[in-house]
Amino acid sequence: MAVDRRGFLKFVAGATTGVLATPVPWKLLDDASIWTQNWSWIPRNVDGANSYVSTISKLCPSAAGMKVRLVGERPVRVLPDDNHPLSMGGITALAVAEVQLMYSPSRVKRPLKHAGDGAYVAISWEEAEKMLKENLRRAGSKVAYVSGDETGTINELLSGMAKESGSEDFYVMPSEVQPAALAFASMNGKGQLGYDIENSDYVFAIGANILESWGTVLRNRAAFKKSHPAAKKPTVKFVYAGPVQNNTAAGADEWLPAKSGAEAIVAMGIANLLIKSGATINAPDFAEFKALAAQYTPQKVAALAGVAPAKLKAIAAELSKAQRPVVLTGSEFGQGTGVATVLAGTAVNMLLGSFGREGGVKALPLAPKVIASGMDRSESAQKDLVAYLSRISAGKVSKPRAMVFYEANPVYGLPQPAAMAKVMDKVPFKVAFTSFLDETAKACDLILPTPLGLERFDDVETPYGIGQAFYSLARPVAPCVIDGKPAADVLLSVATQLNMDLGFATFEEILQAKAEAAGADWDSLMEGEFFTSDAVAEQSNLRIAADVIGKALAAAPKAAKLSIAPVQKLSLGTPNTAIPPYNNKTIRRWELQKNEMYVAMNGATARELGVVKHDRIKLSNSSGSIQARVNIFEGVMPNTIAVLMGFGHTAFDEFSKGKGENVMELLTVGYEAGTGQSVWNVAGVNVSKA
Repeated sequence: MAVDRRGFLKFVAGATTGVLATPVPWKLLDDASIWTQNWSWIPRNVDGANSYVSTISKLCPSAAGMKVRLVGERPVRVLPDDNHPLSMGGITALAVAEVQLMYSPSRVKRPLKHAGDGAYVAISWEEAEKMLKENLRRAGSKVAYVSGDETGTINELLSGMAKESGSEDFYVMPSEVQPAALAFASMNGKGQLGYDIENSDYVFAIGANILESWGTVLRNRAAFKKSHPAAKKPTVKFVYAGPVQNNTAAGADEWLPAKSGAEAIVAMGIANLLIKSGATINAPDFAEFKALAAQYTPQKVAALAGVAPAKLKAIAAELSKAQRPVVLTGSEFGQGTGVATVLAGTAVNMLLGSFGREGGVKALPLAPKVIASGMDRSESAQKDLVAYLSRISAGKVSKPRAMVFYEANPVYGLPQPAAMAKVMDKVPFKVAFTSFLDETAKACDLILPTPLGLERFDDVETPYGIGQAFYSLARPVAPCVIDGKPAADVLLSVATQLNMDLGFATFEEILQAKAEAAGADWDSLMEGEFFTSDAVAEQSNLRIAADVIGKALAAAPKAAKLSIAPVQKLSLGTPNTAIPPYNNKTIRRWELQKNEMYVAMNGATARELGVVKHDRIKLSNSSGSIQARVNIFEGVMPNTIAVLMGFGHTAFDEFSKGKGENVMELLTVGYEAGTGQSVWNVAGVNVSKA
């Protein structure tokens, strides 16, 4: 059959359309792009049958549920799990990198000890466990444990070992969990605050970066996606209040610019307007709260938080009209906020009738602890790591003789990290259980490699932010690719040799007991299922804790003339993972150029500072200084400088080390009046040309 020019062009167009329509070439290109990059540490492709295993991420703070695709016995890719309640068909940029991170060049591949000349020396596990045991025995009760795991039962093991040795010094790295737990405890609450975002018809996030870093992010995104169908009118209104148009603000129906650290003030302004419209709370200290809230007029909120009075009134009116509104409060960068912020937000929910109601706030039951000497989550939330290290630095408490770090990187991830590192220098013996050679591991005498979540048994219990009780197992989907051992099993072995009685011989036994305590079926969990419950914790004598809010706000520091606003993105990893190699591609052009980071400010702020785009500047305050170049972005409040978190690593690999600078250098630790909780969500800064 002869084909003329027009027919040929139709054929080409049709073929092109067909290629574009089918997912096959894109899938092949995607696989090829992954497996053909010539990094020496990438394993070669293998042949074999495809299979899929359901599990949960232990690297991603949002505890993403996921499916792992295996070819033969090798995991090759992480995929979304449509049926998992914590992911609902979504996946985070951090969780999706877990398979690649198994082969990361920064993984610790065998036990290491720090030699006298500063070098690392490979040692056997036998020598490593002997060294750990002897140093813990020598330290006696002068030992401290630090965990980077918010949701795992290993915290009971770590805190149990501390208590068995006579120490109360067990700490979890700071996050949104501690202020929320302290707030609910001060209200006489029992259980953990949960947020039923899925069934709400109006979501007001004050500071809480719900689509990027606050709570169970994938579940939050699924609720947003469901309520915002393409080309249709949204069924739920999302409003975000914060200093920067971050990913949550960009996706929300409305962005309400508000200064960093002013979350409680915004909430109190809303509370004042709701009370004026007739809202009330059946609590013994409501009269005290009402008098306190009356001080936060729209004009005062405008002066302290930068929120326009008309906007505040409009939001309060919309919340009043909604049937199932919910208010979420937190830090825009996932840490450093005070107890008063959570209390003020919870009070607004109570005024809206949203406490204990579908679509509102719930008190979720937590499984009882299974290690008798260990701390439960409420008890561990009382322990303030930053305050502890600061007291050591000030000489107010004696330094421990040994510190044990479990998947925690305080040398990078805490405010004023240089000061934290100096504290660690005072400790005679430090050991890190870690998967990667991070900043804290480099400061330790002994480094013990742990399998990643895809290579070990672990668990996740009711992550903060979820609206129902939850329990799930992380199961090994592949053999460990390094000479690593699960930290829990190593610690149990050492505990036995130190004559500690933790009640269990293996970590699997502990997890089985925890599953039973949570009400979950072990066999189902082992098959990749999960446990959820809509049960709520019964409450009695619930109060607002108006006195706590009042003391905190009365002594709150005034906003500086020029403030910084840290911005968190999950794609840039955590202090424990740094930037996963493939995620460097998600860094935008004017966030990082080679090794120089950019900070963002709006045009008016730039003009006032006398700088233009690409200028190199120095940001400094009493805590430290960093250098960066200027980007102009009108999605930043006036007199605010947005600084991306996740840069400035001095450890890990070529994909993270030496790229930009660490914004934590500029965050200054203070203490919240009334609670004593350490806070660092407000930081003034000076700018000069570098």
